[in-house]
Amino acid sequence: MKDAVTRLTPLGVMVLALLAEGDMHPYEMIRLMHIRRDDRLVTITNGTFYHTVARLERAGLLAEVGVDRDGNRPERTTYTQTEEGAAAVTEWVRRELSRVDRPAQFRVALAEAHGLERGEALALLGERRDALSQLLDSVSAGRADALAKGVPEQYLLELGREEALLRADLEWLDATIARIERSDFEWGPERLPSERYLAQRKAARQ
Repeated sequence: MKDAVTRLTPLGVMVLALLAEGDMHPYEMIRLMHIRRDDRLVTITNGTFYHTVARLERAGLLAEVGVDRDGNRPERTTYTQTEEGAAAVTEWVRRELSRVDRPAQFRVALAEAHGLERGEALALLGERRDALSQLLDSVSAGRADALAKGVPEQYLLELGREEALLRADLEWLDATIARIERSDFEWGPERLPSERYLAQRKAARQ
């Protein structure tokens, strides 16, 4: 399991997370990800997607459950998420949610954080907050030290941008943690599929 989690890519995580919603064939998954604008988080091409599905199947994280044909369309293989796949997604999100050195992975982990228990997600985001705060202190101190030594500010523009982004990230994270802590903030899987969700699934199958 440890090796499988280490080799998971952000796209692989999102594929497995989709299958947690129900069995699907790759064509439906691709369409659904585009409808939801998941292509903001990962690059989605047919070749990469089908290669990712094949790798996940070889790793035992998803499994084939059937092949069907609709009219003149090509055969479509439907896949399901295995228990190992579900566990791998959860562990991957746990690993990435608190890290500050892998921004692309963090975005995907944040998108799937609702799969964790609320308390665990809050604890991991708290760890991230502490790490960001330490990083901000280091960047701020470095920039202040450089200015004190007479380094022209024109050479420190990128450092100033990093400092500003870290401050903004911390502000957003503090507000987000406070929101998730509220009992009226919905968390976890929906009890019943919403009309919007059902419409998305229907559109993706066409």
